[in-house]
Amino acid sequence: MLESGRFWWACCPPACPCSIPLPFRSQDAAMQTRLTRLLGIDHPIVLPGMTYIAVPSLVAAVCNAGGLGILASGALSPEECRAAIREIRSLTDKPFGVGCSLMLPGAADCARVALQEQVPLINVSMGKGEWVIEGAHAYGGKVIATISNEKHARSAIESGVDGLIVTGHEAAAHGGKVTSMVLIPAVRDMTDLPIIAAGGFADGRGLVAALALGADAVAMGTRFASSKESPVHADTKQLIVEKEAEETIYSSNFDTFPCRVMRTPGGRRFTARKLSPPVALSRSLAAARELNTPLASLAKDAMGQGLVGAVKVAYFGAATLAMRKAIHEANHVDGVQLIGQSQGLVHDVASVAEIIERVMAQAKAVTAGVSAALS
Repeated sequence: MLESGRFWWACCPPACPCSIPLPFRSQDAAMQTRLTRLLGIDHPIVLPGMTYIAVPSLVAAVCNAGGLGILASGALSPEECRAAIREIRSLTDKPFGVGCSLMLPGAADCARVALQEQVPLINVSMGKGEWVIEGAHAYGGKVIATISNEKHARSAIESGVDGLIVTGHEAAAHGGKVTSMVLIPAVRDMTDLPIIAAGGFADGRGLVAALALGADAVAMGTRFASSKESPVHADTKQLIVEKEAEETIYSSNFDTFPCRVMRTPGGRRFTARKLSPPVALSRSLAAARELNTPLASLAKDAMGQGLVGAVKVAYFGAATLAMRKAIHEANHVDGVQLIGQSQGLVHDVASVAEIIERVMAQAKAVTAGVSAALS
């Protein structure tokens, strides 16, 4: 347990659980875990690699505040990925990561760029990453795999990863069928590797709960998406603040994988029924044209996945444009905002530094209260 010392125990009002400043600073509430020791970071708080959101400026802001930021490479060409990595390094001297969803077009190339740039941490998902692990370990880098079920956890552990992001049902985008409350301890029973808990975490209470379940850190994608430094449109940030926890939709109709999105007109429309492959391909090509993605390269990467994989890539491409419209334009009729149930815990738009300070302060207070109750 963390020592309570001179700090008090405080319960924040239900309407805004972490809006009241507590009388201590985050540096006073030091918390060391397997993850902080592995990566040399100050706080067990992570910005996951959310496409179009985890951009260099937000990644660096989280790192400079003592957490771990993971760059989203899914929408980047290899050249853009290299430039983004170098931009992060110009903004912070702290450890950071690059996320690579290996099934997506261009992801393997971005992973190779991350290896060439000797990024401290590479976060792999949706594919076999043994070659990434071997490459990163060669220069002392670390690899963390994102998983959403026990089967994939076992596979990742056997592959030699250095840690896991365990994604529960509550998470934005591609969480699994099992809630964080159950999945995290189930995976902890398999391994002593550092675990980052994702899905339902947005404040200090969630951090303490995750630690009690066996995790070593929390990923707070929805909370950081609504931060001042986030590239998300201001109107969409305000929508996150206004929405309740239950106002999400969990469906596989959006991009063929079970995916959690905000309940909006666009969210309802895009999840109402499954798209046919021809419609998905048409939307994917439209997105590629709007994003100036070379179609020849896109087709090559897609066909490299085989027929089934190519169809899934087409669905991802079709989803891309809808995501951009919600994130960048606050268009929630033609757009879809990927969001977690923790939107119900977001009550304001705060700076990254303030969010992390609040989380650590509240975690300190909660820990002191639990310690007092147990004693």
